Amino acid sequence: MIDDITSVTALWGAVIFSGLYHGINPGMGWPLAVSAALMERNHKAMPKALGMLALGHFLAMIGILLPFSMMVMLVDLEKEIRIGAGILVIAMGVYLLINRRHPKFLARVHPARLALWSFLAAMAHGAGLMLVPIYLGICAIAADDTGHLAAQSLMTDNITTAFVVAAVHTMSMTLAGGLIAVVIYFWLGLKFLSRTWFNLDVVWALSLVLVGGFGMFSAFTGH
Repeated sequence: MIDDITSVTALWGAVIFSGLYHGINPGMGWPLAVSAALMERNHKAMPKALGMLALGHFLAMIGILLPFSMMVMLVDLEKEIRIGAGILVIAMGVYLLINRRHPKFLARVHPARLALWSFLAAMAHGAGLMLVPIYLGICAIAADDTGHLAAQSLMTDNITTAFVVAAVHTMSMTLAGGLIAVVIYFWLGLKFLSRTWFNLDVVWALSLVLVGGFGMFSAFTGH
């Protein structure tokens, strides 16, 4: 029981940490919130822009997690599904390491459609995939705790968990990105941003490989 509580705490901590990590990454959109406030010359435009970015990110997370949540065979094929998900996440990380080019279609999205841009950016960068091994670990422990459940009940619980994971992750991302955007807008300015721009593409790709490897290890060890 204590091991399960520790594992659940660690997994939910990973959900929050990955959200903070996504929020810090400029590729997830916080510079666009700064730009929106500067273009409208109104700081009130920033929370609106952050809200749209959060909406798009949340929908992207749900779009990735829901198919896994609907796998009624999750208990019987739990290990196989978790290993497959880990391989998929690692493959995405390797792909991003090889292909460093940013998706060109993101530049074609109108600046006013921040929710759409955020959704597409999260999908293109594999942000939702990063959550899959963590989410499957949470579902596996929950299934063990509740014992033999009917398939319908299990699927309902998994869908609810998917929404909660996506919401907690998105709130963490928005908090981290929002704090950076506020500091840049009110105190540091765009000149500081242009001089100190940081690129997390390689770190991002490596983190996908790491999370995928963690998911496979957890599946093999039964955690």
